[in-house]
Amino acid sequence: MNYSERSLEEHARHHGKFAIASKMPLETKDDLSIAYTPGVAAPCLAIAKDPSQAYVLTMKANSVAVVSDGSSVLGLGNIGPMAGLPVMEGKAVLYKKYADIDAVPIVLASQNVDEIVQAVRMIAPTFGGIHLEDIAAPACFEVERRLTELLDIPVMHDDQHATAIVTLAGLVNALKVVGKNTTSIRVVVNGAGAAGIAITKLLLAAGVTQIDLLDSKGIIAIGRDGMNSDKDSLAVVINPSGKTGTLADALRGADVFVGVSKPNLVSRDMVRSMNDRPIIFALANPDSEITYDDALAAGAAVVATGRSDYPNQVNNVLVYPGLFRGLLNRRASTLTDAMKIAAATALAGLVPQPSATEILPSILTVNPAPAIAAAIEAGE
Repeated sequence: MNYSERSLEEHARHHGKFAIASKMPLETKDDLSIAYTPGVAAPCLAIAKDPSQAYVLTMKANSVAVVSDGSSVLGLGNIGPMAGLPVMEGKAVLYKKYADIDAVPIVLASQNVDEIVQAVRMIAPTFGGIHLEDIAAPACFEVERRLTELLDIPVMHDDQHATAIVTLAGLVNALKVVGKNTTSIRVVVNGAGAAGIAITKLLLAAGVTQIDLLDSKGIIAIGRDGMNSDKDSLAVVINPSGKTGTLADALRGADVFVGVSKPNLVSRDMVRSMNDRPIIFALANPDSEITYDDALAAGAAVVATGRSDYPNQVNNVLVYPGLFRGLLNRRASTLTDAMKIAAATALAGLVPQPSATEILPSILTVNPAPAIAAAIEAGE
């Protein structure tokens, strides 16, 4: 099947994927008087008296805004907000499918951090959470940080945190397959954008102590060309000695490769230079840093990609519906590292006997949202 052609046909036939439906009947005069005027004045007054009643009497308790500026859409780059809308609609319908959350796609006609923050702050009273999507680094870090400080509802940048959570879950099970643990491995993360930095931070929080993070100029290090404040703050923690080098240098003797970068950056010889029974997470989409077959041929014990046509697909849809289901259920105000680790642990636990070809559940056979939501609700 030509998925591109079929997708265009279906999007045109349905005029997109997203629709709105009423929860109340609207068939009779009484129906209209209850759903709208004059009856609607009663919930309005109740909320005016006690704003927390918005969680009981409106959509707020079960709603998430999916917000993007279109600056980093899929692997397509900065295609703008309107061109990014089909992705945001897709996120919204997946929220409904897997977690029964009413998500609303919102694309903003600005890529200015101040304007994005102001726009989201102004619409936030409607929603129980904010899902930031496809906002390029480094702006995404500042947008999320400021909104988290300003709002009393959880804010989650999917490209950072859902990616980090599903990666950690997959790694937990991959380590079981190869008989290693988080405290003894050395991990190489290639790609120091939103996903790479978030993955590195979550791996640190989960107990990984040896991590090399690379961008297009090599291993990040204080004082190196091409650094920024986000890379600097991480380099202080993970590279205090200031070592430098290429991707080939970093992979020599490493246990794990996590790629969130570009296609065809890793060769078979680079995999062969890694430690015994290496783990390869080549997550660039649609073409990975090394192909699944090449990684296996070079001796990788476990290989994961972002693709659905190979085993071990690492995909954010395994995470964000359940993550926000749990956040909404407990009326959380922030997303913490403890919650992320709990979500990753719950997701990994859905594969009771991990193998080289099954380290994560398939969304087509197992809906992980209930387990992740329960872990979020039960956590501190």
